[in-house]
Amino acid sequence: MAVIAVPEHTATGHPDPNEPHVPRPAASEDYPGRHRADPGGLSVWATAQSTGPVQRRGRYVPESVKHPARMLPAIAAHAVRAYTQPGDLVLDPMCGIGTTLVEAVHAGRDAFGIEYEPRWSNIADANIRHAHDQGAIGRASVIRGDATRLMSLVPAALNGQVALVVTSPPYGPTVHGLVRPGADGVVKYDDRYGEDKGNLAYRDLTGLADGFAQILAGCATLLRPGGAVVVTARPWRKRGELVDLPSAVIAAGLRAGLTPTERCVALLAAVRDGHLVARPSFFQLQQVRKARAGGVPMHLIAHEDVLIFIKGPSGSGTEVVA
Repeated sequence: MAVIAVPEHTATGHPDPNEPHVPRPAASEDYPGRHRADPGGLSVWATAQSTGPVQRRGRYVPESVKHPARMLPAIAAHAVRAYTQPGDLVLDPMCGIGTTLVEAVHAGRDAFGIEYEPRWSNIADANIRHAHDQGAIGRASVIRGDATRLMSLVPAALNGQVALVVTSPPYGPTVHGLVRPGADGVVKYDDRYGEDKGNLAYRDLTGLADGFAQILAGCATLLRPGGAVVVTARPWRKRGELVDLPSAVIAAGLRAGLTPTERCVALLAAVRDGHLVARPSFFQLQQVRKARAGGVPMHLIAHEDVLIFIKGPSGSGTEVVA
């Protein structure tokens, strides 16, 4: 397991002699097809050299911004290029606005996704059409449904055909959404996945982990031997307590019969002259300021954990009971 140490989800945006130097990674195109636990591979992914809006501008339909928790396109693109070859099949079982699917088809891979909320699946469809209008050659589709029942949604012919799963469980609701000035101060909007309480986003950590284990078990059945699962996650704070989602994700993967092989870092901060420059949201800044005012030495988030699992040669999905 290749890991480069970085501060735990922290960055001030200023040089700190106590923080390790993070080398500027090469572009992911420099090592296409790198598969799993390659000791020469990079564990720090420089995925925020440009901001999220800049990464999506022109590549995604404008309505995409309304989703409360969009994966950075560069994270999905890096995973697709590092763990697949052109023509491979990619899956995102909680695809949202279709970021994984869009980046897969632009890279010449085929892809499909599952999305629970019709609002987001419609936007994902629009983003796929937009990608094809821009010349993407891969094929992609979105299935509407509950990914915890993955095997009832996907044709049996796809069992053992998926090369890569890229996804992220819903988390950290306090950092989601957009803001605008209002008569009584700042107004928050577009901060919910949907109103249906059956959405995995509304479960507590135990319920979320159980549901995610069910999803990963279905993914394990769809994966080909040696196929990879890439999950982005990070801890968040609830009433001051740290909620350790990455550990819950690793446990869910093990329950699903998958083998953890790598734990990488996808930067949410830019690398400039060997230092991290944070790109915080309004809510992250607000939380950090409140915490520091209360004497808690909180820092701005600089990365997401990237947890990578592999399906072994004889591995298969296991039924997970919540």
